[in-house]
Amino acid sequence: MFDLLVQYGPFLMAAFLLNISPGPDMAYIVGQTAVHGRKIGLFSSFGVVSGAFVHVLAAALGLSAILATSALAFAIVKWVGVAYLVWLGIGALRASFAGKPGRDGNDDSTPAIAISTRPMTVFQAWRQGVMIDVLNPKVAIFFMAFLPQFVDPHSGDGAMQFLVLGSVVNLIGLVVESSLVLMVAAAAIRIRGHRKLGAWLQRALGAMFITLGARLAISQQ
Repeated sequence: MFDLLVQYGPFLMAAFLLNISPGPDMAYIVGQTAVHGRKIGLFSSFGVVSGAFVHVLAAALGLSAILATSALAFAIVKWVGVAYLVWLGIGALRASFAGKPGRDGNDDSTPAIAISTRPMTVFQAWRQGVMIDVLNPKVAIFFMAFLPQFVDPHSGDGAMQFLVLGSVVNLIGLVVESSLVLMVAAAAIRIRGHRKLGAWLQRALGAMFITLGARLAISQQ
Protein backbone atom coordinates (compact mmCIF):
# COMPACT_ATOMS: atom_id res chain seq x y z
CA MET A 1 0.00 0.00 0.00
CA PHE A 2 2.82 2.37 0.90
CA ASP A 3 4.59 1.54 -2.37
CA LEU A 4 1.44 2.42 -4.33
CA LEU A 5 1.14 5.69 -2.44
CA VAL A 6 4.75 6.54 -3.21
CA GLN A 7 4.33 5.58 -6.86
CA TYR A 8 1.00 7.28 -7.56
CA GLY A 9 0.89 9.93 -4.83
CA PRO A 10 2.55 12.62 -6.98
CA PHE A 11 0.18 11.79 -9.85
CA LEU A 12 -2.93 12.09 -7.65
CA MET A 13 -1.70 15.36 -6.15
CA ALA A 14 -0.91 16.80 -9.59
CA ALA A 15 -4.30 15.66 -10.94
CA PHE A 16 -6.10 17.29 -8.03
CA LEU A 17 -4.20 20.58 -8.34
CA LEU A 18 -4.83 20.69 -12.08
CA ASN A 19 -8.56 20.13 -11.58
CA ILE A 20 -8.97 22.86 -8.97
CA SER A 21 -7.11 25.39 -11.09
CA PRO A 22 -9.50 27.92 -12.68
CA GLY A 23 -9.93 27.38 -16.40
CA PRO A 24 -12.44 27.43 -19.28
CA ASP A 25 -14.19 24.23 -18.16
CA MET A 26 -14.70 25.52 -14.64
CA ALA A 27 -15.94 28.88 -15.90
CA TYR A 28 -18.41 27.13 -18.20
CA ILE A 29 -19.77 24.88 -15.45
CA VAL A 30 -20.12 27.75 -12.97
CA GLY A 31 -21.93 29.83 -15.58
CA GLN A 32 -24.31 27.03 -16.49
CA THR A 33 -25.10 26.37 -12.84
CA ALA A 34 -25.70 30.02 -11.99
CA VAL A 35 -28.03 30.49 -14.94
CA HIS A 36 -29.79 27.12 -15.30
CA GLY A 37 -29.53 25.50 -11.88
CA ARG A 38 -28.00 22.51 -10.12
CA LYS A 39 -29.19 19.71 -12.41
CA ILE A 40 -27.99 21.45 -15.56
CA GLY A 41 -24.70 22.28 -13.85
CA LEU A 42 -24.13 18.63 -12.95
CA PHE A 43 -24.91 17.40 -16.45
CA SER A 44 -22.68 20.12 -17.90
CA SER A 45 -19.92 18.70 -15.71
CA PHE A 46 -20.70 15.16 -16.91
CA GLY A 47 -20.44 16.45 -20.47
CA VAL A 48 -17.08 18.09 -19.89
CA VAL A 49 -15.73 14.90 -18.32
CA SER A 50 -17.14 12.81 -21.19
CA GLY A 51 -15.44 15.11 -23.70
CA ALA A 52 -12.17 14.87 -21.77
CA PHE A 53 -12.38 11.08 -21.85
CA VAL A 54 -12.68 11.24 -25.65
CA HIS A 55 -9.32 13.01 -25.66
CA VAL A 56 -7.87 10.42 -23.27
CA LEU A 57 -9.02 7.62 -25.57
CA ALA A 58 -7.66 9.43 -28.63
CA ALA A 59 -4.33 9.99 -26.90
CA ALA A 60 -4.12 6.33 -25.88
CA LEU A 61 -4.73 5.32 -29.50
CA GLY A 62 -2.18 7.83 -30.77
CA LEU A 63 -4.74 9.99 -32.59
CA SER A 64 -3.96 13.08 -30.53
CA ALA A 65 -0.45 13.03 -31.98
CA ILE A 66 -2.01 14.29 -35.20
CA LEU A 67 -3.25 17.43 -33.45
CA ALA A 68 0.16 17.92 -31.87
CA THR A 69 2.09 17.58 -35.12
CA SER A 70 -0.31 18.77 -37.82
CA ALA A 71 -0.94 22.51 -37.96
CA LEU A 72 -3.86 21.97 -40.35
CA ALA A 73 -5.63 19.43 -38.10
CA PHE A 74 -5.10 21.66 -35.07
CA ALA A 75 -6.45 24.70 -36.92
CA ILE A 76 -9.54 22.84 -38.18
CA VAL A 77 -10.52 21.57 -34.72
CA LYS A 78 -9.72 24.93 -33.14
CA TRP A 79 -11.82 27.02 -35.51
CA VAL A 80 -14.75 24.63 -35.35
CA GLY A 81 -14.55 25.00 -31.57
CA VAL A 82 -14.38 28.78 -31.85
CA ALA A 83 -17.44 28.84 -34.10
CA TYR A 84 -19.36 26.57 -31.70
CA LEU A 85 -18.56 28.71 -28.65
CA VAL A 86 -19.50 31.94 -30.42
CA TRP A 87 -22.72 30.33 -31.64
CA LEU A 88 -23.57 29.31 -28.06
CA GLY A 89 -22.76 32.83 -26.86
CA ILE A 90 -25.01 34.48 -29.43
CA GLY A 91 -27.79 32.02 -28.58
CA ALA A 92 -27.51 32.82 -24.87
CA LEU A 93 -27.56 36.55 -25.54
CA ARG A 94 -30.63 36.25 -27.75
CA ALA A 95 -32.40 34.10 -25.14
CA SER A 96 -31.70 36.69 -22.43
CA PHE A 97 -33.79 39.24 -24.31
CA ALA A 98 -36.62 36.79 -25.05
CA GLY A 99 -38.27 36.86 -21.59
CA LYS A 100 -39.96 39.80 -19.94
CA PRO A 101 -39.99 39.99 -16.12
CA GLY A 102 -43.08 41.06 -14.25
CA ARG A 103 -43.61 44.50 -12.81
CA ASP A 104 -41.86 43.62 -9.59
CA GLY A 105 -39.13 41.68 -11.35
CA ASN A 106 -40.26 38.45 -9.66
CA ASP A 107 -41.88 35.29 -10.93
CA ASP A 108 -43.04 32.80 -8.31
CA SER A 109 -43.37 30.09 -10.95
CA THR A 110 -39.61 29.97 -11.46
CA PRO A 111 -38.11 26.58 -10.43
CA ALA A 112 -36.12 26.25 -7.22
CA ILE A 113 -32.71 27.17 -8.60
CA ALA A 114 -33.09 27.64 -12.32
CA ILE A 115 -33.35 31.31 -13.16
CA SER A 116 -32.80 31.09 -16.90
CA THR A 117 -35.17 32.80 -19.29
CA ARG A 118 -34.87 29.77 -21.54
CA PRO A 119 -35.15 26.18 -20.22
CA MET A 120 -32.39 23.73 -21.05
CA THR A 121 -32.66 19.94 -21.02
CA VAL A 122 -30.09 17.71 -19.31
CA PHE A 123 -29.19 16.20 -22.68
CA GLN A 124 -28.48 19.63 -24.14
CA ALA A 125 -26.30 20.46 -21.13
CA TRP A 126 -24.38 17.18 -21.46
CA ARG A 127 -23.97 17.61 -25.21
CA GLN A 128 -22.69 21.16 -24.85
CA GLY A 129 -20.12 20.04 -22.29
CA VAL A 130 -18.94 17.23 -24.56
CA MET A 131 -18.65 19.47 -27.61
CA ILE A 132 -16.84 22.26 -25.78
CA ASP A 133 -14.16 19.86 -24.55
CA VAL A 134 -13.88 17.74 -27.69
CA LEU A 135 -13.49 20.82 -29.90
CA ASN A 136 -10.64 22.19 -27.80
CA PRO A 137 -7.39 20.74 -29.22
CA LYS A 138 -5.45 22.11 -26.25
CA VAL A 139 -7.11 19.47 -24.05
CA ALA A 140 -5.80 16.68 -26.27
CA ILE A 141 -2.29 18.08 -26.18
CA PHE A 142 -2.51 18.48 -22.40
CA PHE A 143 -3.25 14.79 -21.88
CA MET A 144 -0.44 13.84 -24.26
CA ALA A 145 1.99 15.97 -22.26
CA PHE A 146 0.80 15.12 -18.75
CA LEU A 147 -0.09 11.41 -18.65
CA PRO A 148 3.06 9.87 -20.25
CA GLN A 149 5.08 11.15 -17.28
CA PHE A 150 3.30 8.60 -15.08
CA VAL A 151 3.17 5.63 -17.47
CA ASP A 152 5.55 2.89 -16.33
CA PRO A 153 6.84 0.88 -19.33
CA HIS A 154 7.61 -2.03 -16.97
CA SER A 155 4.04 -2.26 -15.64
CA GLY A 156 2.27 -3.65 -18.67
CA ASP A 157 0.35 -2.22 -21.62
CA GLY A 158 1.10 1.50 -21.93
CA ALA A 159 -2.20 2.28 -23.67
CA MET A 160 -4.17 0.63 -20.86
CA GLN A 161 -2.20 2.57 -18.24
CA PHE A 162 -2.94 5.72 -20.22
CA LEU A 163 -6.67 4.99 -20.13
CA VAL A 164 -6.63 4.22 -16.40
CA LEU A 165 -4.64 7.33 -15.50
CA GLY A 166 -6.79 9.50 -17.74
CA SER A 167 -9.95 8.08 -16.19
CA VAL A 168 -8.61 8.88 -12.71
CA VAL A 169 -7.91 12.48 -13.76
CA ASN A 170 -11.45 12.78 -15.09
CA LEU A 171 -12.95 11.19 -11.99
CA ILE A 172 -11.15 13.68 -9.76
CA GLY A 173 -12.36 16.44 -12.06
CA LEU A 174 -15.93 15.21 -11.78
CA VAL A 175 -15.79 15.24 -7.98
CA VAL A 176 -14.27 18.73 -7.91
CA GLU A 177 -16.70 20.14 -10.46
CA SER A 178 -19.75 18.51 -8.86
CA SER A 179 -18.79 20.01 -5.50
CA LEU A 180 -18.45 23.40 -7.17
CA VAL A 181 -21.86 23.00 -8.80
CA LEU A 182 -23.49 22.29 -5.44
CA MET A 183 -21.90 25.38 -3.88
CA VAL A 184 -22.88 27.66 -6.75
CA ALA A 185 -26.41 26.21 -6.83
CA ALA A 186 -26.82 26.82 -3.09
CA ALA A 187 -25.82 30.45 -3.59
CA ALA A 188 -28.21 30.76 -6.55
CA ILE A 189 -31.18 29.89 -4.32
CA ARG A 190 -30.92 33.36 -2.82
CA ILE A 191 -31.76 34.95 -6.15
CA ARG A 192 -34.64 32.62 -6.87
CA GLY A 193 -37.39 34.20 -8.90
CA HIS A 194 -35.58 37.38 -9.88
CA ARG A 195 -35.97 36.97 -13.62
CA LYS A 196 -34.44 40.35 -14.39
CA LEU A 197 -31.25 39.26 -12.65
CA GLY A 198 -31.58 35.89 -14.37
CA ALA A 199 -31.61 37.64 -17.74
CA TRP A 200 -28.40 39.49 -16.86
CA LEU A 201 -26.78 36.23 -15.77
CA GLN A 202 -27.82 34.74 -19.11
CA ARG A 203 -26.14 37.66 -20.87
CA ALA A 204 -23.03 37.12 -18.77
CA LEU A 205 -23.07 33.46 -19.79
CA GLY A 206 -23.33 34.46 -23.44
CA ALA A 207 -20.43 36.89 -23.05
CA MET A 208 -18.42 34.16 -21.34
CA PHE A 209 -18.97 31.77 -24.28
CA ILE A 210 -17.81 34.41 -26.73
CA THR A 211 -14.79 35.20 -24.53
CA LEU A 212 -13.86 31.50 -24.39
CA GLY A 213 -14.17 31.37 -28.16
CA ALA A 214 -11.85 34.37 -28.50
CA ARG A 215 -9.38 32.78 -26.08
CA LEU A 216 -9.39 29.58 -28.12
CA ALA A 217 -9.00 31.57 -31.35
CA ILE A 218 -5.73 33.14 -30.19
CA SER A 219 -4.33 29.88 -28.80
CA GLN A 220 -1.28 28.44 -30.54
CA GLN A 221 -0.36 24.86 -31.23
